[in-house]
Amino acid sequence: DVFWLQVGVFAFAAMVAAFGLNLLVGEAGQLSLAHSFFIAIGAYGYTFFASPSQPAGGSDQIGWDLPPPLAVVLAVATAGLAGVLFSPIAARLRGIYLGVASLGLVFLGQHVLVNAEPVTGGFNGRDVPPFTVAGFSFDDVQGETLHVLGVPFTRMEKLWYVGLCAVALSWLFYRNLRSSRSGRAMHAVRDGEVAASVMGVRVTRFKGAAFLVSSMFAGLGGVLLALAFRHIVPETFGVLLAIEYLAMVVIGGVGSPGGTLAGALFVSSLPVVLQRYSESLPFVAESPSSG
Repeated sequence: DVFWLQVGVFAFAAMVAAFGLNLLVGEAGQLSLAHSFFIAIGAYGYTFFASPSQPAGGSDQIGWDLPPPLAVVLAVATAGLAGVLFSPIAARLRGIYLGVASLGLVFLGQHVLVNAEPVTGGFNGRDVPPFTVAGFSFDDVQGETLHVLGVPFTRMEKLWYVGLCAVALSWLFYRNLRSSRSGRAMHAVRDGEVAASVMGVRVTRFKGAAFLVSSMFAGLGGVLLALAFRHIVPETFGVLLAIEYLAMVVIGGVGSPGGTLAGALFVSSLPVVLQRYSESLPFVAESPSSG
């Protein structure tokens, strides 16, 4: 069913981005409430880089008209650059103070997304270009439907497998990183910055590296989220989304790769599943507005 495919695509996007936040919170011990900001950079970055330079219909929105795979790479790199630029602040703060400081990025991002209309489309947002590789489109093409073993592969089937591959690669990278020398250095910073510094760990460097990798994970998750939505608006990437990702990490288990997958699946899919089956579930309202 298309509904379940869509739930899966959104869950995969959440899993990839949640890996980044769990790396930051669970492995490096840094609290961040700015994850939705970096997700927005990935989503809008891909849209901007892949959109035509002169859209049809007389729109004043601009783009670089790059190949979608290159647009994905640049969007993820841009999100990583934003994380590096914020890392000097992160190096001076920790705990709730870092969380409050990072929350300011969300409000800054909302202001930019609403007012930079040529790039973001303003309050109404902008359409997301479809993802294509070597002429193969991961969108619905009129008159051309891919069949595999008699099963028609529409846009949602294609994106489902793209998301699955992204989650698998992200999980492998996360597992390898946390067991590597850099991962052990992050653990040392998490457990005690003074002790880590005495042992020769460059605390500032590894804090910045944690924000770099975390924001790149978020950027990739933002790209998947944009492809799933097909049209993105600034309201999606607000404070609520940042809190949801923190809930994914806490519910699944801080520092647990498998828990990250479970937490992201739970938080991202439970609301839409309850909404779909609200009429047949006891003690659940038929509509969110009915109390």
